[in-house]
Amino acid sequence: MFLTISTTGGAEHPATDLGFLLHKHPGKVQAFPTSHGVAHVFYPEAADERCTAALLLEVDPVALVRRGQGKGRGGAPDAALAQYVNDRPYAASSLLAVALSSVFRSALKGQCTARPELPEQVRPLRIEIPALPARGGAELVHRLFDPLGWDLVRAEPVPLDEQFPQWGDSRYVRLVLEGELRLADALRQLYVLLPVLDDAKHYWVAPDEVDKLLRAGDGWLAAHPENELISARYLARHKRLTRDALERLELLRLAEADGSEVEEFDNAVDENRDTEEKPVPLAMRRREAVLAALRAAGAARVLDLGCGQGQLVQALLGDASFTEIVGVDVSMRALAMAAKRLRLERMGEKQRSRVRLLQGSLAYTDKRLAGYDAAVLSEVIEHLDLPRLPALEYAVFGAARPRTVLVTTPNVEYNVRWESLPAGHVRHGDHRFEWNRAQFREWAARVAGRHGYEVAFAAVGDEDPEVGPPTQMAVFTRTATGTATETATATATETDADTDTAKEGEAA
Repeated sequence: MFLTISTTGGAEHPATDLGFLLHKHPGKVQAFPTSHGVAHVFYPEAADERCTAALLLEVDPVALVRRGQGKGRGGAPDAALAQYVNDRPYAASSLLAVALSSVFRSALKGQCTARPELPEQVRPLRIEIPALPARGGAELVHRLFDPLGWDLVRAEPVPLDEQFPQWGDSRYVRLVLEGELRLADALRQLYVLLPVLDDAKHYWVAPDEVDKLLRAGDGWLAAHPENELISARYLARHKRLTRDALERLELLRLAEADGSEVEEFDNAVDENRDTEEKPVPLAMRRREAVLAALRAAGAARVLDLGCGQGQLVQALLGDASFTEIVGVDVSMRALAMAAKRLRLERMGEKQRSRVRLLQGSLAYTDKRLAGYDAAVLSEVIEHLDLPRLPALEYAVFGAARPRTVLVTTPNVEYNVRWESLPAGHVRHGDHRFEWNRAQFREWAARVAGRHGYEVAFAAVGDEDPEVGPPTQMAVFTRTATGTATETATATATETDADTDTAKEGEAA
């Protein structure tokens, strides 16, 4: 079995960094014993411009049969010859996946003691496997690898015999993958998908294989459109193990979509608490309401103002109709957490071009925010001191002036329905105020009239007949394209002065 990994570079980032990532010196030929044979690692080329590492696995069919006592693919007792004459030494399979995890263990984990910064770097990669069994053909290869961010996925069928083309193609393909990924991500994909394509495992599949699958699939398997097929084949079609894997993958997907840890999301074990009133479900319903309003407005380019840890940005990225998404927050720590949540470093180039994260204060005008279809202020205004609210109003409605503005904020009347919230307390320690429905509508109508917008209101969450919904939302639609009123202009002058003062303070 044979596999090559190539990368390119230059003087500043030499391609030979691949040796650090794989923990194998480019100047040496090394051999490693495995449970199925001997794995050899060597470098056919190693220069600053281009470096290629090769893994050659020599399988001992006799030892494999003795170790498995005649069991496994081609190993039935009545097929003695097939036990020794088969494709195991030549075609990539679960045996090569095992060798990958054994020989490149640190690279799979994304660890590099000598150069700890390297594993997180996205680099150009080219992976070639000359003989890969593909039960499902080239079409299945594309179904498995295309969603994973590769720029090129080529699966060339290998003919049964080149001298007799009329015999057709074999079940083997020559696989070539090219793209910019982290090396650890690429190796984890291969570790899972090689045995999936072969649709056979050459060793006993125990319950701990589910944990191995989830570890190797972290960050990509839960959202993969073929995760059911991948799980079933990887686990040798053991129904109980496959069901367990799929249930855990669904929890991972839901938790990731909601920005929660799995342990927090799968917490429906305490029957003494009312799970309908937990903040997480309300947060999900709030995002659903915002997404629905943005779609109804026909918005394609969207600002998430006060984006925090990026939960809404992540939800927007899941809908291809939103072509440009900008998250803005004053906190660099929050933006760093948002970047980690979104996996920006691992994101494919096409997806990455749709999203930006910017640091900025909503109390000051910002030219970068002008010209967008819509802006969202989800649970933001209540975090400002009331004297600072006019500055935000002008920065968003007077200066940026998106066609649509969505504002959500807590309805303080509903607080009496929160059994865990002491009387007279706001829902979050950083909330400077919380408005009732009349106060919010009065504020929204005043802002809309001042800046040339119409406003409509919507309830988010179950509406109580006495105290209303837990969250209230205002949908502002711009009606005028000219400048704002004189009041807004005066506010603009004050805000610009504040901006200049702030910039001088930042420069200092």
